[in-house]
Amino acid sequence: MSIKIAGAPCCWGVDDPKNPYLPPWKRVLSEAAQAGYKGIELGPYGYLPLDIDQVQTELDSNGLNIIAGTIFDDLVSNSNLESLIGQVHDICSLITALPQIPKEKGQHFKTPYLVLIDWGHDERDYSAGHPDRAPRLSVGQWKGMMSHIKTLAEIAWNQYTVRTVIHPHAGGYIEFADEIHQLAQDISYETAGLCLDTGHLYYSKMDPAEWIQKHSKRIDYLHFKDIDLKIYEQIMDEKIRFFDACAKGVMCPIGKGIIQYDVIHELLQKINYNGYITIEQERDPRNSDTSLRDVKESLDYLKSVGY
Repeated sequence: MSIKIAGAPCCWGVDDPKNPYLPPWKRVLSEAAQAGYKGIELGPYGYLPLDIDQVQTELDSNGLNIIAGTIFDDLVSNSNLESLIGQVHDICSLITALPQIPKEKGQHFKTPYLVLIDWGHDERDYSAGHPDRAPRLSVGQWKGMMSHIKTLAEIAWNQYTVRTVIHPHAGGYIEFADEIHQLAQDISYETAGLCLDTGHLYYSKMDPAEWIQKHSKRIDYLHFKDIDLKIYEQIMDEKIRFFDACAKGVMCPIGKGIIQYDVIHELLQKINYNGYITIEQERDPRNSDTSLRDVKESLDYLKSVGY
């Protein structure tokens, strides 16, 4: 089993590129390197500049490679498709111009990946983690979203040879068990893989190990995070947006929460998972002064249990 551990800007609270409290991107890259990471995601579209030379200079100075770019946006609305296509071109043009990482032995597809996450719907944001009360898309809306995903994935692959992975995310329209099941029926593995996230699975009432096992043949990429059970139980009784729950500390350093990463490590050996795992810990960016400490603690913990 060959596993590489990477980081992501969301550990510094970088989820909304328009948030006025975001830390400078150069600081994020520097602290990721200080924590011991060799790979990092781009973060949301618009956070890192699209200037290839500028980004490459900072990556080189910190010994980092980009392992994924992300579209974190409304995948449902037909009116947003043109913007999504533009993001695919911008992200893939950047990540394919940067130095490429050799493919790991046993890895399904080489990095960097294009991660697709549906986001931007208030009615689902306030229902994050609640499959019993969250509204669902109509059949027509769901088919439209699937069509959009196929279009984006085909552009990424056919024009840039970038593999698309779909990330079920708390607060979006691809979150719960029934939606992941339907996604697997509607999007062929030839078109796009899965990026399952342990924290989002648990947050949305699924057992991470069970779902990694269930979809092991479709998983190209994994996100790891951990959940503070006490805070999680509290916020499940509140009407609260997902990132407001994160600002309260529902996501904690790996090894300090409820998710059993020794069990997941055994499972990854069993299914022969090879490739990249990215550590995430969503938070309020105004609390990013503790990000370096936390991302190092998460990385050190995973190493201590065999990763």
